[in-house]
Amino acid sequence: MITIKIEGPYNFDRVLQRLSIDPLMEVSLSDRQVKVPLYRENAPIVITVKAKGTTEQPRFELTSASAFTEKEVKEVKRIFQWDKSLHPISIHFAETELADIFEEHKGTPLVLDFDLYHCLMKCIIHQQVNMKFAHTLTERFVHTFGFEQEGVWFYPKPEDVAKLDYEDITALKMSRRKAEYIIDTSQLIVEGAFLLYELHDKPDDVILKELIKIRGIGPWTVQNLLLFGLGRPNLFPIADIGIQNALKKVKGLDHKPSTIQMQEWSKNWEPYLSYASLYLWRSIEPQHEELVK
Repeated sequence: MITIKIEGPYNFDRVLQRLSIDPLMEVSLSDRQVKVPLYRENAPIVITVKAKGTTEQPRFELTSASAFTEKEVKEVKRIFQWDKSLHPISIHFAETELADIFEEHKGTPLVLDFDLYHCLMKCIIHQQVNMKFAHTLTERFVHTFGFEQEGVWFYPKPEDVAKLDYEDITALKMSRRKAEYIIDTSQLIVEGAFLLYELHDKPDDVILKELIKIRGIGPWTVQNLLLFGLGRPNLFPIADIGIQNALKKVKGLDHKPSTIQMQEWSKNWEPYLSYASLYLWRSIEPQHEELVK
C-alpha cells in the first residue's frame, strides 16, 4: 500500500460522482474508491484508489493485488491530476458568472481517461449520439472486445481492434461509418502511421492539424482528446451540446447560445477554459442525491 498526500482543495467524492456516470467504471461512493485498470509492461493490473482524507486535506491509499512500481504510481497521479493546484483556478473564476458553479463543485479536478487510446475510442463512439446511448455503445464495445479482471473492465488494445471486421462493430448497433472510423484508426496506430502516444509532447494546435487529417476525427473529437486524454487546461468545445445546455441554464436563456456568444463569454475564462467546460458539464450532470437513489 502507498499513501499519497496532496494540496487541497481536492474533492474526491465529486470525482467519484462524475466517474460513476460511466457504467464501465468500478466505483464505490460509500467506500470512496475507484479501481483503475492499468498495464505494467503488457501485464494488466488493477490499482484501487481510496480517499482517506478531506477536501481540504486530501489523502489517498493505493493498493493492488499485483505488484506495482513508481511508474504506475506516477500514472495514477497523472490521471487524477494530483500535481495541479486548484487554488489559482478557484480564484480566477470567483470573479466570473461561473462563480456559483465553481463554489458548488469546489475542488473538482480535471480527471483524465485511464488511457489515451481508450479516450480516443470513446470520443469516436460518442460522436453525434446522446450521452446515455453513448455510454451504452461504449459498454457494448468494451464488453465484446475487451476483458475483465478483478471485476474491472479493460478496453481492447489497438492491435485487437485492428483485426476486427466492420460487421463486428455494426453488430453492436453502431453505424458502418463509425465502425470504419474505429477500425481504420486502430490500424493506423498499429502500423505506426498515427503515433498516438507521442502526442503528449506536442502543442494543441499541432495536434489539431495532424489529427483532423484522419478520417472520422474532427475538431470536437480532438478537443475532447486534448481535454480528457492529455489534460490540456485551456479547451472549450463550443460545439458540445452539454456545454450549450449548461450555458443556457446559467444565462437564463430560452434558447441555446450562439457560437459568437460563447466565444465572447469564454474570453473571461482563459487560460482555464477546460475547467469552465468541466464545471459547466458538472452543473447539468446527475448529482449525488440522484446517483444514490
